[in-house]
Amino acid sequence: MYGGEMTDPGTGAGGDVPALGAAQLDAYFALMEAVSLLVHQVEQQLRAEGGISYVQFQVLARLRAARGQLTMTELADGVVYSRSGLTYQAGLLEEAGLITRAPSPDDDRATLVTITGSGLALLGRVMPGHIEVTRRLLFDPLTGEDLHHLRDIMTRVRDHMRAQPPRSAAPRKRRPTAAATQD
Repeated sequence: MYGGEMTDPGTGAGGDVPALGAAQLDAYFALMEAVSLLVHQVEQQLRAEGGISYVQFQVLARLRAARGQLTMTELADGVVYSRSGLTYQAGLLEEAGLITRAPSPDDDRATLVTITGSGLALLGRVMPGHIEVTRRLLFDPLTGEDLHHLRDIMTRVRDHMRAQPPRSAAPRKRRPTAAATQD
């Protein structure tokens, strides 16, 4: 279905990299399209019912699942978001009174994030719609056996990807200094 650079081994930037097969390419694009469609609908529902983004929803949901408190690093790794992006999102959530941030009493380098009662209430308001959208778009077309296979496959893929160092472990990129850019 999808031709071109990803199937033609001689056209990519790394000519020595074997091309993706047609079945791999179809699976890749089907997955990416399905995820994009699902995230778009979920994002619309969350904005309409709660005035929050999907990333903000993830932060609140992960905090609730963790009994209300995580470090910023744990959140960044869990929602697969950059440190600076998560700091910005946390600032918006804190400004809205949905979370609090404070230094960790156990680690001077860590910041603890805690969900507030308002954050829990917001989750309670958006969750029924979130479940409905997720069920309608993702689970309704699947049989019980399909769901079992999808869970197994995606768990294996996620675990393979999570075996890589988390994004928070990557060194921070330094901006060039004025002296370095004048050379």
